[in-house]
Amino acid sequence: MKGWLQQRWTRKKLASIHNLHDVERLARKVLPRPIFGYIDHVAEDGRTQRANLTAFDDYHFLPKAFVNVSQIDLHTELYGKRYTVPFGIAPMGISALSTYQGDLVLARAAAKRNLPMVMSGSSLVPMEEVAKVEGADWFQAYLPGTPEGIEALLERIKRAGFKKLVVTLDYPVPPNPDNFRRSGFSSPLEPTLRLAFDGLIRPGWLCNTFLRTLWKHGMPHFENNYAERGAPVISRQAARDFSGRRHFDWGYLDLVRRLWPDTLIVKGILNPEDAVRAQQAGVDGIILSNHGARQLDCTISPLQVLPEIKRRVSDIPIMIDSGFRRGSDVIKALALGADFVFVGRPFNYAAACAGQAGVEHVADLLQREIERNMALLGLTSLSQLDRSCLYLSTV
Repeated sequence: MKGWLQQRWTRKKLASIHNLHDVERLARKVLPRPIFGYIDHVAEDGRTQRANLTAFDDYHFLPKAFVNVSQIDLHTELYGKRYTVPFGIAPMGISALSTYQGDLVLARAAAKRNLPMVMSGSSLVPMEEVAKVEGADWFQAYLPGTPEGIEALLERIKRAGFKKLVVTLDYPVPPNPDNFRRSGFSSPLEPTLRLAFDGLIRPGWLCNTFLRTLWKHGMPHFENNYAERGAPVISRQAARDFSGRRHFDWGYLDLVRRLWPDTLIVKGILNPEDAVRAQQAGVDGIILSNHGARQLDCTISPLQVLPEIKRRVSDIPIMIDSGFRRGSDVIKALALGADFVFVGRPFNYAAACAGQAGVEHVADLLQREIERNMALLGLTSLSQLDRSCLYLSTV
């Protein structure tokens, strides 16, 4: 009876989600204010976020009429694997605080829909558990501050079975915390009466995520920043886990390339000169990203630098994230030269609202938007997407 009621409630929630904007609005009602604030966080005054969203407005479609679009193929090959769609799930930290065992929820949904999911290094589920999910072979690392720590972490990642290592480059220091504080979130989490109240008024999250986690696994820890288990989320040592990277330079990426035998991808590139330098270091791919507008305000959108970076670095996959909310956004990035797109927050919100079913539902929505818009453009294959499909607005 309980399972039937849960399924009915899940179907009701899914019926209210018609696009990726809907899932954000629903998550705001489901999650406690500090947890939603963590996911929703943008740096300072939100100028980077606005740049991410408005960059798509600079391009308009030039559709072709009277084309047979009865069959549309969205399959995409990346690093020897054929995925159903040209998008995947971006790495998102502490997702196990927004839904029970969040990293496993995302990985299982990705496996079901045959799309890649990048596990975050700032996750609360041990990487070894997620690596057991079929197809879960992407791991995003925040490098420890010493060569010895880096080598030990990479050995652990290899032993776990991940084949694609994504090294994030745009996180030398934590971002300005003022918007975190405004939402009530802090790292480490500080138990307060207000935090308790925020949890109590979201009983679904309190019972199904927080208390369930405590009962089955104890207090969540940062599990994957180092070769060994990290600090609990409420420990003052947690802040230490995200510090100590100010001294990084390109020599550290060269070190990772020497140590890592499989596919190496860097994330957080925006400057074309950096893209060239990363290629010289021997990376196998680049993810253009401004950290989802979470890190440095007034930063350029990845979409704006995509054509120039693709022109200068054309022989390795150039992927992109930050601000993608519609199928039309994905199509524009592919037409400008991106080989693949990653989407973050909407999948996190979907997991919080409806678990694995929510993540799969949002993936289906995005896939259908891409298919529909491809048909309206008069295109049947992603290989037909190029600059001729777009008109650059000069206004």
